[in-house]
Amino acid sequence: MGRRVHFSRVQPPVISPVSLGNRIVVVGVTGSGKTTLARQLSHRLDLPYVELDALHWEENWTPTPKNRFRQKVRTALAGEDWVTDGNYSKVRDLIWPRAQTLIWLDYSLPFILRRQISRGFRRVSTQEELWNGNRETWRGVFFSRDSLVLWAIKTHPRRRREIPQLLAQAEHAHLQVIHLRSAKETERWLAHIKT
Repeated sequence: MGRRVHFSRVQPPVISPVSLGNRIVVVGVTGSGKTTLARQLSHRLDLPYVELDALHWEENWTPTPKNRFRQKVRTALAGEDWVTDGNYSKVRDLIWPRAQTLIWLDYSLPFILRRQISRGFRRVSTQEELWNGNRETWRGVFFSRDSLVLWAIKTHPRRRREIPQLLAQAEHAHLQVIHLRSAKETERWLAHIKT
């Protein structure tokens, strides 16, 4: 059975890259910092980074059709070394069985909303390009029924129920799970990864 690890107020030990394995997935609610952490791990551990959002979103915020998305993910993660991030259930069966470590960013909803709002303001104001020419808009972040802020509110309780249930399944018992409950815990944990 995979090792379950939770870091809270205790200083984590120095973590060697070998103990994390060479296939890592980062999960959490929209705005939790999955991409940021996955990129940091990719850099520290010298592992290729695969951004699922970049594979999923085509021009004009058009989702890649499911079969093509699955093929793109299968191809991108065909190697033996990678870090990826995301909660796409339609490709979970391609990622979790091959991953060795799953890092769950399980932050409070008020923290997620502050981060989401701050990130939304920055991205809209600077017109930062995300994937395939897509840029966030005021409407997309704040004012539509599908806004990222509302999505975070809607999915936060669902992820907190869903992720433990998924991890309890026998096919995921091989995963080493690192459950981080605040940005400070994550920073502390990351600081103890020996490169």
